[in-house]
Formats: sequence, C-alpha cells, structure tokens
Amino acid sequence: PNGAGKSTMMDIITGKTKPDTGEVIFRDQIDLTRHDEADIANLGIGRKFQKPTVIGSLTVWENLDLALAGSRGVWQTLFFRLNEDKRARLESVLTQVGLAARRDELSFNLSHGQKQWLEIGMLLVQDPQLLLVDEPAAGMTDYETLETAKLLKHISQHHSVVVVEHDMDFIRALDTKVTVLHEGSVLAEGRLDQLQQDQRVIDVYLGR
Repeated sequence: PNGAGKSTMMDIITGKTKPDTGEVIFRDQIDLTRHDEADIANLGIGRKFQKPTVIGSLTVWENLDLALAGSRGVWQTLFFRLNEDKRARLESVLTQVGLAARRDELSFNLSHGQKQWLEIGMLLVQDPQLLLVDEPAAGMTDYETLETAKLLKHISQHHSVVVVEHDMDFIRALDTKVTVLHEGSVLAEGRLDQLQQDQRVIDVYLGR
C-alpha cells in the first residue's frame, strides 16, 4: 500500500536517504549506509525511477552511449571513442530491450513503454549487479506491460533485480517471489498465489 516504505527502502539502498539506525549489507560485507550515492552506483547498484529520464533530443543510441560514458571523467568523455567491445555491448543491449530497429530515432518519439525500456537499457550498459526498478508498468499498455515482464525476467538471469509494483497482473507475469511491505516492515513473502490467500495481506492490501 501507499506509505508502506517501498520508495524509502530504495532510497536507503541507493544512499539517497540515510537511516537513523541499522545496516544495508551488499555482497555479504559492504554496509551501504557508510557510502554516498556515487559510491553506491560505482559498487554496481542501478536504479530506474518510475518516470523515464531519457534525453528526448538524443537518439536511442546516443542515450545508451551517454549512459556508458557516465562513469568517466569530463576529459575522458570528451575524447572517448567506442571500441569494438563497447560497441558490441551497446548493440547487445539495444537488442535485449527491443529497440534495435529504432536506434537512430529521437527518444522523444518513443512510446512511454519504449522510454522505460530505453532507461532500463541505459542501466544495463553499465552492467550493474543489482537493478532496482520502481513501478515500471505504470502508464504502459497491456502489450508493453507483458513485454516489460519478459524483459525483467530475462535480465534477472544475469543480474539481481528488485521490482516495486502495484499491478497484480504484472507481478503475476514476473512469476517470482513477492514481498509485501506494510508500515515499513515485511508483512509476508512467498508466491503471489499464496499471498492472495494470506488473510494479513488481504486485510492490509489486496482486500481494499
């Protein structure tokens, strides 16, 4: 439910918000609460917000290229040239997010769902270990919703993925473990079918 602590959880993991107490342990040993946002991003944690932040005046390819350049300094960026490995990386991500045919099109012309896929691609080119995705199905068509679920399931074969979402059909399409938060705490965990039968979950969320 709204106010359950989902966005706050992501804010704390990524260093945007510092908790009063507690730890956030990454890779079994790194306490993320001791690092700032830039450090955490460089440790291999990427976050996609609900509203896409692609640059509409750049092409799909240019947005991906810019994301790949994100970890470089100013001078390295100015004089950077794609080598074959990096070009192949961009090509692979383009295909993975289903935008290879639109590589030279301005991002402004993409549908809402395609902008979401592009932003996911912009994170993927940086090869994060953990990908945090905030309500990706919001505003999508039914087709885009199902395609996004397929994309995230594929990504989860090689990256850890945490998705925050209200859309039950989308969650069902992900076909994975679900955690229900309530007032900042874990209320229940399990498969969606199990949780839909859990009286606690029905009382605080599904039954509303």
